[in-house]
Amino acid sequence: MAGLFDENLNKEEVGATPLANRIRPETLDEFLGQDKIIGPGSVLRNAVTRDEVPSMILWGPPGSGKTTLARIIAKMTKAHFVQFSAVTGNVAEVREVIKAAKERKKIYGQKTILFVDEIHRFNKAQQDAFLPHVEDGTIILIGATTENPSFEIVSALLSRARVFLLQPLPPEAIREIIKRALTDKERGLGKENIMIDAATVDFLAGMADGDARTALNALDLAVKSAGRTDGKIIIDEELIKQSLQKTHLLYDKGGEEHYNIISALHKSMRGSDDNAALYWLGRMIEAGEDPLYVARRLIRFASEDVGLADPQALVQAVAAYEACHFNGMPECNVNLAQAVVYLARAPKSNKLYLAYGEVQKDIAELPNEGVPLHLRNAPTHLIKELGYGKGYKYNKEEAKEAGQTYLPDKLRDRKYLG
Repeated sequence: MAGLFDENLNKEEVGATPLANRIRPETLDEFLGQDKIIGPGSVLRNAVTRDEVPSMILWGPPGSGKTTLARIIAKMTKAHFVQFSAVTGNVAEVREVIKAAKERKKIYGQKTILFVDEIHRFNKAQQDAFLPHVEDGTIILIGATTENPSFEIVSALLSRARVFLLQPLPPEAIREIIKRALTDKERGLGKENIMIDAATVDFLAGMADGDARTALNALDLAVKSAGRTDGKIIIDEELIKQSLQKTHLLYDKGGEEHYNIISALHKSMRGSDDNAALYWLGRMIEAGEDPLYVARRLIRFASEDVGLADPQALVQAVAAYEACHFNGMPECNVNLAQAVVYLARAPKSNKLYLAYGEVQKDIAELPNEGVPLHLRNAPTHLIKELGYGKGYKYNKEEAKEAGQTYLPDKLRDRKYLG
């Protein structure tokens, strides 16, 4: 957890250190792809330049540069940098860090930046432990998270920190990072005789999904596993595909991306775009989502967004749920695909959904009206004498002619379905 600027790696250490760590940017000018938050004239850059860095939460996807940015900030401000993982650390260790920070500030007048990776993994009590020390300036807290801080960071801590959103790196930024790795002779692969064309670099930059670490790890593996021809290391697109090992997708079943993707599926079906709906279904299923969860959402959609415009939609959705229950994965993926396409192509009507919403509103806001006497059950002679069921017309035509009503008197003119 001590300062982690390993600038004097020997040859053996360089070879053993992953390329993504070796080529990590050391200045803001080298830090690419996040100009909105750290570019010239930005609030954060001005604060760093003036050595007035606030506590902050860096929120962004993997490989967007959260750890790197924290290190650069610490280096620019001459603060002591302590890196801490919320996955493996505990409050007792935090107290030790804070105790050392107090002594450092008192004896040397040096600030301490405490960088907490995966800060959302700390529970409420653990996060609360930072509060007094952030308030009195003992530490400058920089938390990094891939999850929405509004949901995962306690409000008291969030109110004392600025939130900066890092975006997935655009392909052009990752392309420059790859080129830097290929040409840097001290920290990168510049001493290797690597042959890789621009199209392959572009392919790698595009397939990294905005994650610089993924791109560099794939490049590193490709170089180490490539064959040699006349002393040259040949890197082509096929080798990059194998090195990417894209067996995971950006999808956390308990996190924000889960809700983003299910929202995208729902809205694609609502917009009758069957191609997009299939894609978002695939993003969930291929990432390991429970097919029964997806099927339950389709059942809801069938009534909420299709409704009476096509009553068979609900039948299709329920059938898909049953198919998932019987078949399991991977066989049921095509059952879900059938239901998704059917729902996307079906005519849409949310009248049923809106009507029930009005019913809920009336129930919540109005007194509970009694059931009209003619609609009440009359199982005994005594109850019949009280007028229960009196005047009820069973025959449809007779009931219509008599103007029979079915709502309470105060609601008799309500038209929930228009």
